Amino acid sequence: MAAVTDEQVELVRALIGEIPAGRVATYGDIAAAAGLSSARTVGWILRIDGADLPWHRVIGASGRPAAHLQTKQLELLRAEGVLAVDGRVDLRSVRHRF
Repeated sequence: MAAVTDEQVELVRALIGEIPAGRVATYGDIAAAAGLSSARTVGWILRIDGADLPWHRVIGASGRPAAHLQTKQLELLRAEGVLAVDGRVDLRSVRHRF
């Protein structure tokens, strides 16, 4: 992965913080809004510096959370009114646009 600047980390953090309750964004949506070349960079930033963010509102492009996060993430989203069918969130109806 290319080096990530502090400014890029802060921008990604700010974008994630903007996602309102009841909405989700994909890793790719956030990467595009931040001008990053890879959605994986967003996942890396969340992993190292995202505990205080609404991380559960960031989801894969398939509409499915990562397997190791699925139960907790879907539970938190459900509490905000975001429902999943067979473990998949309908991005068309709840996707946040930056």
